[in-house]
Amino acid sequence: MKVQAPLARWVAEPPPPEVCAALERLRRISDVVRIAVMPDVHLADDVCVGTVIATRNTLIPAAVGGDIGCGMAALAVDAPAALLADESAAAAVLAGLQRAIPALRHPGGPAQHPLPTTLDRPLSTPALESLRRRCAGLQLGTLGRGNHFVELQADEDDRLWIMAHSGSRGLGPAIRDHHDAVGERIGGGLHGLAADGPAGAAYLADMQWALEYAAHSRKRLLERCAEVLWTCLKVQVVTGSEISCQHNFVRREQHAGASLWVHRKGATSAQDGEAGVIPGSMGTASYHVRGRGCAAALCSSSHGAGRTLPRGEARRRIRAVDLLAQLRGVWFDHRAAEALCDEAPSAYKDIGAVMRAQRELTRVVRKLRPVLSFKAAY
Repeated sequence: MKVQAPLARWVAEPPPPEVCAALERLRRISDVVRIAVMPDVHLADDVCVGTVIATRNTLIPAAVGGDIGCGMAALAVDAPAALLADESAAAAVLAGLQRAIPALRHPGGPAQHPLPTTLDRPLSTPALESLRRRCAGLQLGTLGRGNHFVELQADEDDRLWIMAHSGSRGLGPAIRDHHDAVGERIGGGLHGLAADGPAGAAYLADMQWALEYAAHSRKRLLERCAEVLWTCLKVQVVTGSEISCQHNFVRREQHAGASLWVHRKGATSAQDGEAGVIPGSMGTASYHVRGRGCAAALCSSSHGAGRTLPRGEARRRIRAVDLLAQLRGVWFDHRAAEALCDEAPSAYKDIGAVMRAQRELTRVVRKLRPVLSFKAAY
């Protein structure tokens, strides 16, 4: 019988039974050698968000998830947050963001939004390549669903920062689904690919494309937000201030003298000194951090606050009036309040408790408060 993989946890509160059961299933998979659980852990399909899994020879697409390359980017603005104290200025910026950043896809087709040349390479199957050609140009620099957003924040010195959260849009889930379907059963309801085989190589190549695509998309979001701020407020971003990180990926790393495949699903790499961005929710603080390189955590940290209510339950329990109360002091489009109830702060864990639970994992560089939040509502 396989010895269960060691599991280390950094949690603010005991996880619910269904999360514990999902983690125990992972421990019994033969090639899983270590698991680290982040304080934002919560239930998701197949593998919980906020889980870091190390294997010796197996790639597990579900342990990366569908939104491959999802991550954060932040950029300082050479201006005080007080510029947005005026309602008319905030309304102009929100309207500008709505024009500049499409929610789902660009109008006009991919020819009007060509991909960077580094992304003009084929994916591993005809079906994935067809999807890339049809959708990648349309969706680059678009916001998407759920908790993806562009936010303007203020640091402790009242300096404005832009923060963007987005991923690989429709391509990531398609890549995950294809490679998961061709994998072999490895236990726990999961499928795996031999990392040194052709199927593993194909997954890694497609995943790398999605990582690069997601990073380019976030860069485009920052650029468009910067253009809006210049148009509306005549302020510029600070060159060289960008911070970026990703939280859905797998890569080969060295840990305790062993070469392992480290899968992060809703977890950020936190090597010693590595810069990261950990967002709260729409109405709560976010943090810029440096990793502490905690070996027991596979040099990882949380990727955010983490949900405490599933989206369906949040929609049933949280009303628009509740959202408005929770976001008092933060500019956002009130017309979207009903559609954004599942993104209310009360649907998320306490980001302060999350950060306290991972003091071994990260060092806080700066704390930021939300000033203006832009999310797609549909």
